[in-house]
Amino acid sequence: MQIETFKNYLDAHNLDYEQQVSLKEYTTLHIGGNATFFCAPRSKEEVKMLIQQAKACDIPYFILGNGSNVLVSDDGYDGIIIYLKKHMHQIWHENQKVFAQAGAMLWDVCEYAYNQVLTGLEFAYGIPASVGGATFMNAGAYGGELKDVLATCITVDEDGNFHEYTNEEMEFAYRHSRLSGTPEIVLEISIQLETGKADTIRARMDELWEKRQSKQPLDKPSAGSTFKRPVGGYASALIDEAGLKGFVLKRAMVSDKHAGFVVNHDGATYEEFIELIEHIKKTVKEHSGICLEEEVRILK
Repeated sequence: MQIETFKNYLDAHNLDYEQQVSLKEYTTLHIGGNATFFCAPRSKEEVKMLIQQAKACDIPYFILGNGSNVLVSDDGYDGIIIYLKKHMHQIWHENQKVFAQAGAMLWDVCEYAYNQVLTGLEFAYGIPASVGGATFMNAGAYGGELKDVLATCITVDEDGNFHEYTNEEMEFAYRHSRLSGTPEIVLEISIQLETGKADTIRARMDELWEKRQSKQPLDKPSAGSTFKRPVGGYASALIDEAGLKGFVLKRAMVSDKHAGFVVNHDGATYEEFIELIEHIKKTVKEHSGICLEEEVRILK
């Protein structure tokens, strides 16, 4: 890796960056060591510049939005974090179509749509994800998914080429898109909504927020649902039936409020969290024969 060459490039092009930044402060789990570089691009063009230079310098990179679905090793990340939330968070609209940059928070897009009296995105209110992360994994809740409203998605690939995909071209499935397992980066999306009634939109948003508060451990650091929903069932129910609801392993814990959430109970380490995830998978497999798959992304 050509660390000094990359640093010189950042300085020469006046890019926004820091070195040895603790990722614990940028993930909702509050777990993780330092990143070698922490870069905050201001535009699509700067994202392109960063990934092309990272590739030229043989340095790995990872895209970070809200950090709400990421578990970072305590050893940190020996590479480049491209942090979109700082600068790339603009939201605007044209008629009934809302546009959002990848670093915008999904709940802010929901509020923006409400302020324009546009309906269709209420299901997403309270999902603690950036637009980029939500698109990457087709985030959803309460009967809705991003695939239901997304019109277009603009990305950049590892060679610096920009792409624009339609909803159909995004190949959405449960917690999956065409971007899953690829190095392409979401830069911006548009969502197609409909004109609604302000009081109806607000009432639905408030209803779903109250449900989320009553059923999820929002007072504890977590990465949301730790496991994907298996075919024919729910991870939370399988974990509960295996007797693991409220189970504590060192400083990591299966939530006693919602068994689908593994929470940072009291300053858990990466290794403790991984140990609990593996214990849950093993116990559920023994109890039900079903193999759980992590929804949380591991960065090490």
